[in-house]
Amino acid sequence: MNGQWARDQGESMQPPELTKYVHEHIPLSKAMGVSVVAVEDHAVLVQAPLEPNLNHQRTVFGGSASAVAILASWALLHVRLRSAGFTDDLVIQRNIMEYQHPILGHFTARSMLERPEDWKPFTAMLARRGKARITVVAVLEYMGRVAGRFSGDFVARGGP
Repeated sequence: MNGQWARDQGESMQPPELTKYVHEHIPLSKAMGVSVVAVEDHAVLVQAPLEPNLNHQRTVFGGSASAVAILASWALLHVRLRSAGFTDDLVIQRNIMEYQHPILGHFTARSMLERPEDWKPFTAMLARRGKARITVVAVLEYMGRVAGRFSGDFVARGGP
């Protein structure tokens, strides 16, 4: 039994494997120094360093913070869809990013479904129509403090 089949039947990707996948499919993530720290059933945690994401104030550039939140959210949906046996073609449709505090160093983004109860209707719609939409949220943290909040609507295309 090969590893791809087993993963598609319910096993989750491990952080190094997901990091490699994200770097290969979204090259900006590698340039930003993004890596996956944890892959859980209902959350993905990614991290990024300050240096490649600096702005003129020597804090994290807002676009980088937003991109890390989007990457964490995209990765969560990618892993969950693959685990449920779906092929995935994911795009972000719209998002809101709220910046609460400056980020002065290494930071993380933890993504989760906004409403976990939406997962079953989402996958049912995807199986039936080949297209579905779901909202993912992420929290950015720096030094144990919430530095920003993200909410994004993602559209998935594909099928089982």
